[in-house]
Amino acid sequence: MGEIVPHPPKPFEPHESGAYLHGTKADLEVGDLLVPGRTSNYQEDRVMNHVYVTKTLDAAVWGAEMAKGEGRCRIYVVEPEGAVEDDPNVTDKKLPGNPTMSYRTRQPVRIVGELTDWVGHTDEQLHAMRDGLADLKRRGLDVIYD
Repeated sequence: MGEIVPHPPKPFEPHESGAYLHGTKADLEVGDLLVPGRTSNYQEDRVMNHVYVTKTLDAAVWGAEMAKGEGRCRIYVVEPEGAVEDDPNVTDKKLPGNPTMSYRTRQPVRIVGELTDWVGHTDEQLHAMRDGLADLKRRGLDVIYD
């Protein structure tokens, strides 16, 4: 039998596990907690009031690829320890209806596993995303509703 090769993540497609995912460059272990009150992965000197999770591999991969730091991109399987709500940065501002299945919580989120059989976005996609984010920053529109 041939080897099964992971396919690139598809926008708006829930991960086959149905689990919540969190993308980052942080080197974490099963059992560790992600908690609010940490510095943002995306804006210097900003403390975040929420932990952000998603049910799509695509959004988790973007989270890992855009996170600050030099570590390798990681996708963790997580379990929120409290209620989650739609992420207004995506659902209210960009994609009504939450097709990215992006959420946030003010409660801790426990790492229960790590996905290792995924592939990232293409160089072209990464370049376009970084250019778009840089343009928002230049125009003062890189707002995070936290």
